[in-house]
Amino acid sequence: MMASLLGLAVFAMVLSGPALAFVPIGGGSSSHVTITENALLQKVMETCEAVAQKYDYDFKDMGDSPGQIVQACLGPTATGDVSGAKFHSALQEIYSQNGLVDRDFANSAPHHFNSEKFLEGRSLITEGMAAIKANIRNENFKAARETLGKILHTLQDFYSHSNWVELGNTDPYPSLIRADLPIENIADMNTPTCSDCASGTCPDPILPTILENQKLTSGYMGIFSSTKPSGKCSHGGESDRTSSTRPRGGIHKDERRADNKLYYDTAVKVATAASLQLLEDIRLAAGDEDFLRMMGIARSSSVCFVIDTTGSMSDEIDVARNVTYEIIDSKRGTQDEPSEYILVPFNDPEVGPVTRTADPDVMKKEISKLSAYGGGDEPEMCYSGIQLALTTAPSYSNIYVFTDATAKDDHLKDTLDALIKRTKSVVNFFMTGSSRRRRRSTGGGTFNDYKDLALASGGQAIQVTKDQLPQATAIILDTSTSALVTVLQQARNPGNPDSFSFDVDASLKNITIYITGSALTFTLTNPNGITQSSSQTSGALAAISTVGNLWRTTLNADRASGTWQIRITSNNPYTVKVTGQSTIAFIYDFVEEFGGPHPGFAVLTGRPQAGQPATLMLPLMGREGPDSLKVKEVSLISVSSSASVVANTTSMGDGNILVTVSSVPEGEFVILLKGTDTVSNTDFQRQSTTQMSVSKVNIQAIVSSSMEPGKPFTLPFSVLTNGAGGDFTINARNDRDFKMDYPKSLTLKPGEYSNDTLTITPPPETLSGTDVTLTLEASRGTDSNYVVLRFSVLEKITDFFPPVCEIINIVDACPHVSQCKDYVWEVSVNITDGNGTGIESVSLNQGNGTLTEVIGGDPAQYRYNASCCAEVFEMVAVDKIGNVGKCFHSIVRSASAPAPKLSALLILSLFLSVFIFRPS
Repeated sequence: MMASLLGLAVFAMVLSGPALAFVPIGGGSSSHVTITENALLQKVMETCEAVAQKYDYDFKDMGDSPGQIVQACLGPTATGDVSGAKFHSALQEIYSQNGLVDRDFANSAPHHFNSEKFLEGRSLITEGMAAIKANIRNENFKAARETLGKILHTLQDFYSHSNWVELGNTDPYPSLIRADLPIENIADMNTPTCSDCASGTCPDPILPTILENQKLTSGYMGIFSSTKPSGKCSHGGESDRTSSTRPRGGIHKDERRADNKLYYDTAVKVATAASLQLLEDIRLAAGDEDFLRMMGIARSSSVCFVIDTTGSMSDEIDVARNVTYEIIDSKRGTQDEPSEYILVPFNDPEVGPVTRTADPDVMKKEISKLSAYGGGDEPEMCYSGIQLALTTAPSYSNIYVFTDATAKDDHLKDTLDALIKRTKSVVNFFMTGSSRRRRRSTGGGTFNDYKDLALASGGQAIQVTKDQLPQATAIILDTSTSALVTVLQQARNPGNPDSFSFDVDASLKNITIYITGSALTFTLTNPNGITQSSSQTSGALAAISTVGNLWRTTLNADRASGTWQIRITSNNPYTVKVTGQSTIAFIYDFVEEFGGPHPGFAVLTGRPQAGQPATLMLPLMGREGPDSLKVKEVSLISVSSSASVVANTTSMGDGNILVTVSSVPEGEFVILLKGTDTVSNTDFQRQSTTQMSVSKVNIQAIVSSSMEPGKPFTLPFSVLTNGAGGDFTINARNDRDFKMDYPKSLTLKPGEYSNDTLTITPPPETLSGTDVTLTLEASRGTDSNYVVLRFSVLEKITDFFPPVCEIINIVDACPHVSQCKDYVWEVSVNITDGNGTGIESVSLNQGNGTLTEVIGGDPAQYRYNASCCAEVFEMVAVDKIGNVGKCFHSIVRSASAPAPKLSALLILSLFLSVFIFRPS
């Protein structure tokens, strides 16, 4: 099963140049992507099994597609269709950040353990682990994934770029993920380490004295310079200019060659084992449930409410409260139960606080506290609330906004557009104010701005009276469900009569058509030619209801598969959207090619470049894996017209499609995929929800490290235009309102990057693990582009030592195996974190017995009791910084040996059990 998901990020290795670390060349089959993938999938499966054991259900291997893995992991709570999109997307985020280390930090020795930078490289890993653990504690899972991808790359490079395996080591080096352990015996600057290799591929270039004395070294890498300390090994390869300086050659194991087969194979195995160790440490610190949440293992989407709490909103708050209660009560315990609830209230000028919980009762309690107050002027801080929701909710979330007023903070509209495109979340508006309201002196936008944002995200802007609002919120119950897909979405502004066709395949269930607009009629036609007009509320094809400007059409369960058509007649602006439930889906990312010593493709965080071919990677998901789908066509479709561009597609294997187009439709466009489901032999179509467009502006910035509370953080950035030069406006926003300093404009020359810096300062009281989303924009006239960056705020780490425990008593009178069920054994331990940050949690990691706290505090005392048939015991203690200690004991018994006397057993156990916490 591990190999079956290689295609999730195969583009990262297929499209990269031959210098990329751990590249499969000359018969090899491993890369950073496959090493990371194998470790992640193995750890996910282990965690799923542990959760199944905890909740007493069978973990059944249902298949190897992302959806099937998620369904197996969720067990009895997932009896129907489950989408693997979130899991798939989480993996892609990790793989992408892993690959970007070769682009963003190509010349940084610590990021690759080059040039004997072992202590500096270890600091990147341990600081990254601390940030990940802090992010998870604050439920900032996206930030955790991005950091995880980066530090896994650095960890894996140690085994490829150092002489660890040449020294005879076949296990990971624990000091790399443990800041409290020394990195020993590093060759100093004056110690020669390699012999000269004129061919560049000698089998054993490391000096015998280095190997005999077990000296640790790594190759020097020079992208721009050929100089290196005298006698030192080079990294090697075409991109390393030091490899031509004596001693020539190199010691890297990035590819498998005739001269390094054994070392390469060993490096791959040890790098995989090391990745598993790092993941296990994070899992133990986070707990199984939160580890799986970080990995995108979830039943359904998050449900996020953004609610105006100003004085006129009492009725809307009551409706939102009732809808939330209905969702919670009707979906509790089912696979459609939301994986998470998020609440973002906004007033004027207050926004928040955010409530984020997987516990439905906590959400009920928090929303019951909402009340309408304050306000005064009409426009409110709606966009600030939406910004906070977009940066808090996971990608691909559904966000529901309740308001009766326009937005005062309309300067955030471009920021919201950037965040929508980055997160691919869908924003739906429920507007109960009058569309004729105008801006007042306090400023603000219009309700049409809400419609624009809804359309940009693939959502709905529903305008109703307060009395109609309870009927309109049926859309929330429709969309807060598992395996939701969009089949079609189009808009016409100005309005004109038009026909829209869409394919309904056999896998689609609960198909709903939403039309928003005024003074319109429509006719629905099925593949057999049967029709139903909008005036027929209940007919042969569907049930039709209206409320405000929304028409909601639900197809009958016995609907026919094939091509359907809907004909809309209106001269006013309108939108049409078709959704359903299905495990046939796709996700996508626009990518751009980059050069340097490790060329490849990187995921874009902004708009694709105008005047250049657009490239994207499109992974597919089918009912029985990607092999059950046949792609017929991928098109870029204009949202506001019938214009389209058919893309060139290249199968990368395992359902991954590389898509390229020489030009894109003008204005906003979406991606339309058509194909055949071989399970049912019916045609399907799926459409992306988020609108995209191109720009002549390009902006680049790289997050190199975490921020520290109270200290300024400097972010270099670069801006380029492929259009006319001149003065470009620079805007920056962050969702925490941290103080920022940056240039308000830059003067650009066509085709040349202009460089500057932004400084952001988190307040001293900022909690460790807080994530910050920064949107940096460059614009001139109507053309703009952006980059969306995530930072983690991390307090300076001073506690590097894990908790320890001391055995104080063992009662072990277990007889031989055949009699084990009638006997019990017991162990008591003291646990302390010494002078550290204090014990955060203690849990049982292995064992079927009972762990009981006898004395709380620090030190604490615990007692474990188990049947003699349960022979293994392991407990885990985590301190408040995330350091993990593990404690293991086994009472393995002979199947035939008689039970020794208790006193002898006690002595034997004390002798065999050092029983000091083994840090993870």
